[in-house]
Amino acid sequence: MLRVSGQMQGAALDVAAVSAGDDDHGVAHASALLAFTDAVMRGEPADDSRRALRACLTPAAFIDAAAIVAAFNTVDRVADATGIPLDPMLREMSADIRAQLGVERFASAANTPTAG
Repeated sequence: MLRVSGQMQGAALDVAAVSAGDDDHGVAHASALLAFTDAVMRGEPADDSRRALRACLTPAAFIDAAAIVAAFNTVDRVADATGIPLDPMLREMSADIRAQLGVERFASAANTPTAG
């Protein structure tokens, strides 16, 4: 979604930088967004990162960011827990981005059957 959103806006985004922890990926307020996302996903108190993110986003943008983090967290956990496989069309369409992000390094990647 980030890649397509950037393309639609004519922005050059380095999506691999998101998982590499690099601050230079063309996304406004990326450091604050990553700090908040990391705290939430790790189940850590997000008070400091929440305050920092709210300071640089409009209230509506902050709500959108928090909702996106929550939605991806939920969808990913449900898919992983129930063993929903990545369908062939999405597997093919997302191969390059999954390689860029290095998602195979995560333990949950073992739950995604290989193609074929």
